[in-house]
Amino acid sequence: MTSINTNYAAMLAAQNLNATTTGLNTVQTRIATGLKVSSAKDNGAIYGIALRQQATSQSLNAVRESLQRTQSVVDVSLAAGETITDLLVQLKEKALAAVDGSLSASDRSSLNTDFNALKNQITNASTVSGFNGTSLISSTSGFIRALASDTGTQFISISQQPLNLGGTNVTVAVGTSLGSAALASTALSLVNASINSVALALSNLGTGAKALENHTIFINKLQDAVDNGVGNIIDADMAKEASKLQSMQAKQQLGFQALSIANQGPSNLLGLFR
Repeated sequence: MTSINTNYAAMLAAQNLNATTTGLNTVQTRIATGLKVSSAKDNGAIYGIALRQQATSQSLNAVRESLQRTQSVVDVSLAAGETITDLLVQLKEKALAAVDGSLSASDRSSLNTDFNALKNQITNASTVSGFNGTSLISSTSGFIRALASDTGTQFISISQQPLNLGGTNVTVAVGTSLGSAALASTALSLVNASINSVALALSNLGTGAKALENHTIFINKLQDAVDNGVGNIIDADMAKEASKLQSMQAKQQLGFQALSIANQGPSNLLGLFR
């Protein structure tokens, strides 16, 4: 039926044009943001997944920072431990020399003075070796731990290895002396035991440092994988969107032309009455 009141062709053309315009706006938004899912109304399920995974990625920043802080503490402690090892080797040299019973009183006194000075250096190294107020070789026993997961329930623990004078590892005490050959012999035994214990303590710290390093590498890879996974589900394919943009623009122009032609229908009815 031909009607002047109802122009079905114009209605259909307008519907198609509106759909094309909506699609064009969607493509332009994706190109502007670089995202195919930029809000919950685009795709609620995908948006929710992306939001949770982005939160995980951000949380991994805190995990990495915790690992790096703990790594710094261990590195400083290892550096101080190596210094203490060198000092113990020097102590052994002095103690071994003092075992000689033929030494004069002045020579023994000089050795004892050097021995005491080296002990003081060990004390200094063990007490000033902290990072951000935390030390693994001070007289305090216990452990420190770093975050290992974004849930806050897993940790990497590093046991403290006290390297202070008269402690569990450095058995040379503040009062250890080279005042006589007998005392020097006792001091030599203490130094030898301390060297062995400190070597084991540094080995334990080194193992902990390696664990922190490996886990930091893992966290970096995990964060990259999570970020890439989020991108896979919400990032727009810019090549496809560029081709869609050209197609939609051409389709919109054709829609305007189709609507214009359809709107001329009622005026064409006038020809029936001429």
